[in-house]
Amino acid sequence: MSRVSTGPSAQPTTAHALLKRLTEHGIEKVFGVVGREAASILFDEQDGIEFVLTRHEFTAGVAADVLARISGRPQACWATLGPGMTNLTTGMATSALDRSPVIAMAAQSESHDIFPNDTHQCLDLVKIAEPISKYAAELQRPREITDLVDSAVVSAMTEPVGPSFLSLPVDLLGSSEGIDLAADHGPAGTPAKPITAVQPGWERRADEAVALVREAARPVFVVGASAIRSGAVPAVRALAERLNIPVITTYIAKGVLPQGHELNYGAVTGYMDGILSFPALETLFGPADLVLTLGYDYAEDLRPSMWERGPAKKTVRVSPTANPVPRIYRPTVDVVTDVLAFVEHLDAGTGGLQAKDRHDIAPLRERIAEFLSDPEQYTDGMRVHQVIDSMNTVLADIAAPGEGTIVSDIGFFRHYGVLFARADQPYGFLTSAGCSSFGYGIAAAIGAQLARPGQPTFLIAGDGGFHSNSADLETVARLGLPIVMVVVNNDTNGLIELYQNIGHQRSHAPAIKFTGVDFVQLAQANGVDGTKATTRDELLAALRKGIELGRPYLIEVPVAYDFTAGGFGALKI
Repeated sequence: MSRVSTGPSAQPTTAHALLKRLTEHGIEKVFGVVGREAASILFDEQDGIEFVLTRHEFTAGVAADVLARISGRPQACWATLGPGMTNLTTGMATSALDRSPVIAMAAQSESHDIFPNDTHQCLDLVKIAEPISKYAAELQRPREITDLVDSAVVSAMTEPVGPSFLSLPVDLLGSSEGIDLAADHGPAGTPAKPITAVQPGWERRADEAVALVREAARPVFVVGASAIRSGAVPAVRALAERLNIPVITTYIAKGVLPQGHELNYGAVTGYMDGILSFPALETLFGPADLVLTLGYDYAEDLRPSMWERGPAKKTVRVSPTANPVPRIYRPTVDVVTDVLAFVEHLDAGTGGLQAKDRHDIAPLRERIAEFLSDPEQYTDGMRVHQVIDSMNTVLADIAAPGEGTIVSDIGFFRHYGVLFARADQPYGFLTSAGCSSFGYGIAAAIGAQLARPGQPTFLIAGDGGFHSNSADLETVARLGLPIVMVVVNNDTNGLIELYQNIGHQRSHAPAIKFTGVDFVQLAQANGVDGTKATTRDELLAALRKGIELGRPYLIEVPVAYDFTAGGFGALKI
């Protein structure tokens, strides 16, 4: 049986109709890797859409995830059948756990030859996708492709937002049967912002929350990413300023308030007490008597146990979805509605209320400043906080107000980024809080730079995560993206070394240690200029050079960690 099931056609095909509807939903890019379905689709069948070839399908999924997160609009990725789809699933899992509206698509065997686990490269793609998708379907009839795209988009844009998946048999993809590009399918109807659940009577519960705010002496806002998706950031800021309420965020909501804002009490990580050798969680939450979680999502890895410090607190949960983890978080008041609608209701209900006497976190800020100003020149490698301070310094110098992005791959250094990295806009610091897969960094930086083409993008990655997906250095070079990449290299999976020490008070080198990689030569082999920096001055000069070049640039920085196994009790579940 021939595996080329279509030939040249003068008639429009399913591929034309698919790409046409994607563009009508505002999708302009499809990230991916194409296989033998290239006989059925070229990706130039529709004006206004661009195929962005990546070296790995995981990169395609994450780049789409980040572009969707920043733009607030659906984005698309593509894989070939069989192993292409299994490679894509980690990218899909990233958009599922990090809540981005991605339309994932994969080719499937010919419709008459779909025998999963028996046909060459044939797997049951829908069943693979279902556990990590909002919607998963396989095309049965070419004329239904527009309807499938519409269903995929609406599902992806419903809170909690996430990926939808379409399986596309290659013969149907190249078929003209029933395809009429002039047919009226109605407007695409892409939701302007995510569709939320609204609990009947939510206003009554919101009034209960208003009463708690009025009674509270020291309330705090804990803000998650669905507050950003709802468009609530300006309203949260205005309300916080009027009532003098501190704002604390999850990893990925960092930047809701600008870095230097007096009410920005920072982003929370369970590693902060251990990194700082300081009771940071107690300082942030201990004095509070009311915690309002605005757009809180358990997947963002800020656990309720982290705010349960000091005296007992009342809590208000405000979310566009019903509470999925009542065993972990049972709030005093639970309000299921759009976050912006709640913040506006709270603002109206607290009119005339005097500003609160917020608690002081000066000791924590002094401890952070002490880390960032660390002047020591270490002989065994720079410290990660020095690297991040250098990145902050250059970003402050070259970015316009409220602009610039620092992307973090996954590793121990990421938690230094949560604590120390500059973020003056929502998603100004980007990482994967939910899925947290090695290799996220390059892919996320691609998505961030494409989303913000006029703004500087810095990437920080460890040697382990960076090299797990370093083939896409070539993608960065080919696209000419001016991303400045900093690889902090200790030839070790540092976060795993920390866990070994937490659990065993020692480490086991065969499970964590690598032989050396020359990342500058690796970059050059992929068409990217690079250098090595071993001091603050060298790093600052290299960062500025990278920005001035206006093209991809890699800086390798030898580092060492000074961690001890103590201070990480907040990681216990």
